[in-house]
Amino acid sequence: MGSELKDLNSKPAKTQQPDPNDDDASAKDDRPLLKSTASSAAEDIQELEKKFAAFVRNDVYGSLGCGKLPLKEKLLLGIALVTLLPLRLLLVMSILVLYYLICKIFTLCSAPNLEEEQEDYAHLGGCRRAVILQSGRYLSRLLLFMVGFYWINETHKDSANTQDNSKTESTKKQSEERVRPGAIVSNHLSYLDVLYHMSSSFPSFVAKKSVSKLPLVGLIGKCLGCVFVQRESKSSDFKGVAGIVTDRVRNAHQNELAPMMLLFPEGTTTNGDFLLPFKTGAFLAGAPVMPVILRYSYRRFSPAWESISGVRHVVFLLCQFVNNLEVTRLPIYHPSQQEKDNPKLYANNVRKLMAAEGDLIVSDIGLAEKRIYLAALNGLLGQS
Repeated sequence: MGSELKDLNSKPAKTQQPDPNDDDASAKDDRPLLKSTASSAAEDIQELEKKFAAFVRNDVYGSLGCGKLPLKEKLLLGIALVTLLPLRLLLVMSILVLYYLICKIFTLCSAPNLEEEQEDYAHLGGCRRAVILQSGRYLSRLLLFMVGFYWINETHKDSANTQDNSKTESTKKQSEERVRPGAIVSNHLSYLDVLYHMSSSFPSFVAKKSVSKLPLVGLIGKCLGCVFVQRESKSSDFKGVAGIVTDRVRNAHQNELAPMMLLFPEGTTTNGDFLLPFKTGAFLAGAPVMPVILRYSYRRFSPAWESISGVRHVVFLLCQFVNNLEVTRLPIYHPSQQEKDNPKLYANNVRKLMAAEGDLIVSDIGLAEKRIYLAALNGLLGQS
């Protein structure tokens, strides 16, 4: 069942462009990352932020969450530190422990799936799976509510890609509605993204192998059916992340009882205004995918987690009285035969669609540039 990307020329994706007034814009960018030591730290930071705009914090807390706060923000933060923070921490831990106990009870006397060097309980069926799934969705939404996401604005858009064949529109629509996507493809802004998707569809996702050993979280991840990655593994039976993900996506597409995969093809987080290049892992199976666009609106602290330490981010997030999340769900994207044969083309077309529908700026930088930006930014702020 083939499809084509629908008329993106009428709604082009924004692209990060060089300044036409910059004499060096057309030349190869072989300038040093920072200016000479005589330059001020502020000028160096501005240059970094222009070059790595996708990872720049634009809220009142500034770079790395270490900016100078206005008096009003200091007062609000001080009040929240002694009221909201301890209360929300207690509620979050209570929900986490409760769900761990549910997972523990309903996996008793059950052997985990140990195929492909993985360990999970996604194969459980019957009432045990139903309780784990439904309680996980409910408690994930409750947890988001407890940290300030009192309402989540969800928008479901109409079909964005069509099929050029002899079927009528009604027949095509009925046929596509019966097709189950193999993966949810989402832009990535924060660890909060996972909580939202857990509350919405309870998918499995890729996580570090070390996560499976963590208290509380480890068992929850196994119940989700996460793909745990240990890059240094040299086992001859280990097919690699791409192989396991491809099998999981294909299985989810063909088997309604299998958990769908949640994949963030950008490979890292941004500030929410940009869309980075997509990796092809979600598209190798050639199965339909469901694109989802997330955006955190804010006035004070941005919930996006792109260039701020985890502890600082959690503290500021819990100290913000209200947090907002906007979700745009696009129709299931059915790849054409050409896209099935060329996963890179498939990934690029889905990326273009998401950028156009989400009003996101297409950027060519990625995780490597993010690490350079953070290292340079830490060095500059350490000197100031």
